[in-house]
Amino acid sequence: MKTKAVRRLAAALGAALALGAAAAAQPLTGATVVATVNGTAITLGHMQLLRNQLPAQYQQLPDAILFNGILDQLIQQTALAQTMEGRITRRDELALENSRRAYLASAALIAAAGAAVTDEAIAAAYAERFAGREPEREFNASHILVASREEAEALRAQIEAGADFAELARQHSRDGAARNGGELGWFGLGMMVQPFEAAVVALSVGEVSEPVETQFGWHLVRLNDTRLAAVPSIEEVRDDLAAEIQQAAIEALIAELTAAATVSRRTEGIDPAVLRDQTLVIE
Repeated sequence: MKTKAVRRLAAALGAALALGAAAAAQPLTGATVVATVNGTAITLGHMQLLRNQLPAQYQQLPDAILFNGILDQLIQQTALAQTMEGRITRRDELALENSRRAYLASAALIAAAGAAVTDEAIAAAYAERFAGREPEREFNASHILVASREEAEALRAQIEAGADFAELARQHSRDGAARNGGELGWFGLGMMVQPFEAAVVALSVGEVSEPVETQFGWHLVRLNDTRLAAVPSIEEVRDDLAAEIQQAAIEALIAELTAAATVSRRTEGIDPAVLRDQTLVIE
């Protein structure tokens, strides 16, 4: 009898191992079930989507830690969600509708943005912006920013007497550039406020301006150098052009769909402050 029992147990174990090996041999897909909670399946697809939504610092965790953590979270969420069966309130239904609407709207925009960016679209955008464009002049300048014209004039007198511009900037300038001796780096036309830009353009290299007033205070400006900025290559601006193409595609899709949709609004007789009444969604 014992021998027969052992044989039956061995046969059962063999069958189980064979089934396990067959299951392991099946290719993994998004539909592969990794856990069930009271009969509700959790798949690799669920896990991967949740992983994609994690902040970047969490996605850098070791795979084993991330896998187990995501699976534990989905199991816990499933168990908690099951407790709400038969107890869904109107507030819950509205929240779920908003979540579904927002997700599908975002998916539509992502699809439109992705489809819009092609090599042809990038090339056309580059040609439109840069074809035949002449190199633009850039300026490298430093400044000292103070509160009054009198202070600016006194500092300019010291500079004319031989004082070091950068050292005076470190001692007296009121903005963050002071720590760098007032250096602002390279910039092109349109990047600085007027009349600061006008003062820069009028200077010769090495020259210090008269006091210049802007909304930030009074400036002494020194022109350090100028150069002609080379026209960027298509690869250098590809990401910027792609972002602009995507934004244009998104705006066009929204305009097209809202214009084509049959929309009715009811706003008359509704006080906007009614949104503060939280009892509206409690039934």
